[in-house]
Amino acid sequence: TASQLADKSLRQAIVFSEKLATKQAGVCFDIRGKNRGFGRGCLGCSIDPKQLLSHSSEYMRRLVELFGFVTIPINWGQIEAHKGSYDFSTMDACVNLLAKERLAIGAGPILCFSKDKLPKWLLESHADFEKIRETAYEFVSNVIERYSGIIRAWRIVGSLNAFNHLGFTFEQTLEMTRAANMAVKQAGSRILKIIEISYPWGEYYATTPNTIPPIVYMDMIVQSGVNFDAFGLQMRFGRDQAGMYLRDMMQISAMLDQFGLIGKPLYITAVEVPGQTAESLKDSGAETLNWDQEKQSRWIDKFYKIALSKSFIDGVTYSNFTDADSGIIANSGLLTDKLEPKTSFQTLRHMQKLIFTR
Repeated sequence: TASQLADKSLRQAIVFSEKLATKQAGVCFDIRGKNRGFGRGCLGCSIDPKQLLSHSSEYMRRLVELFGFVTIPINWGQIEAHKGSYDFSTMDACVNLLAKERLAIGAGPILCFSKDKLPKWLLESHADFEKIRETAYEFVSNVIERYSGIIRAWRIVGSLNAFNHLGFTFEQTLEMTRAANMAVKQAGSRILKIIEISYPWGEYYATTPNTIPPIVYMDMIVQSGVNFDAFGLQMRFGRDQAGMYLRDMMQISAMLDQFGLIGKPLYITAVEVPGQTAESLKDSGAETLNWDQEKQSRWIDKFYKIALSKSFIDGVTYSNFTDADSGIIANSGLLTDKLEPKTSFQTLRHMQKLIFTR
C-alpha cells in the first residue's frame, strides 16, 4: 500500500512540478518581453540545403514568414571530400538566397568530430594530433574567410564533449577547441563565436570512451581562457535512444539554470521533438512516444517560454524546418515534407507576434 501511494504521489508531483515550471516561465517570459529583452535573432531555424535549393520560392516564403535568423549546416567531409579541394557550391547557393531576403545568417558547426562529419581521406591518413589540428585550423580559416562579413554567428566546434571519433585526450580536446577559435579570431573580432554542447544530461559519459561530461567540458574551456562568446546547447527529445528520452519541463528548466551558472551567454542551437510517432516505435508501449502535431505544438510552446524566460539565453534555434529523411528525429519539422504548416508552425508564429509586436 505504501508503495502504491508513493507511486501515485510521484506521478502527481511530476505533473504539478511541470505546471509550476511552465507558470513561472510564462510570467518571466512576459516580463522580458515588456522590457524589450528579445533580440531579432531570438527565434531561429536550421535549414535543409537540399529542400531550400529544390523548393526555393515556397520554402523561402514560409521561412521568412516565421524567422529572422537561419543557420546553415556545415559538413567538413562533404566540403573537403578531397584534401585541399573545397566545394562550397551548395553553401554559396544557400547564402545567396538567404542574403537576398536580408535574413541574419549563422552556420556550423564548422568542426564536428563524429565519423559522418569527417573527411574520409583524413580518417584513412592515420595522422597524428598535430597534423589533424593543423588541417582543422586550415579548414576553419578557409570557411571563415570565404563568408566573412556575410555570416555573423558561427558554431565553431560542435559536440566535442560527446563525439570524439579520433580519440583525442582531455588535453587534446581543449587544444582543438582553442585552435578552432583562434582561426576564427584571425578573421575579425565582430564574429559571434559559439561552442556547441550536445546531450546536456551527459548519459553518454558512462558508456562512451574519450568523452567529457558537459559541465566539466564547459568549465574547462572557460577556465583555460579560450576566446569565444557563448555556448550553444542541443536539446533533442522523443527518440528511443540514450540522451533523447523525454524530460519534463521542471528538469529542463533546472538543467538550463545549471548551465547559466557557467557565466557565459547561452544559445539553444538545436531543439526538436517529433510531430508524429515513428513507425518503428508505435508498438513500444511507451505513452510518451505517442506524438502527434498537437503534442509537438504544446511541447514547443512550453519549451520556448521556459528557455526565453531566462535572461542568459539569447536565442532558440529549431533544428528542422521541414520533415526530412536526413533528420536525426523523424517527423520533427515545423512543415510537412510537402511544405504544409503544422500546428507547431502556427504556435511559433503566434509567439513571434507576442515578442515583436509589443
